[in-house]
Amino acid sequence: MCQHQPPCPAADAADREAAHVAVAHPEQGWSLLCNGVVLFDDTGALLPDGRSVPPHRLAAAQAAAGPLMPSGAVAA
Repeated sequence: MCQHQPPCPAADAADREAAHVAVAHPEQGWSLLCNGVVLFDDTGALLPDGRSVPPHRLAAAQAAAGPLMPSGAVAA
């Protein structure tokens, strides 16, 4: 499906979201990537074989924020 050189990641690859956008519908909250993945604004996805990938925006935001502090703790 992808004609880019080097080719975009396959739909079943861990980095599938790095593929180029083939069709964008931001008003509807989704984009079709050139590897056949439908990527939603909430970071969920539908793969070409019909499997779904749950949204992972929260996990990415938590990883970027670093470890959580215990309740009542004050950062130095």
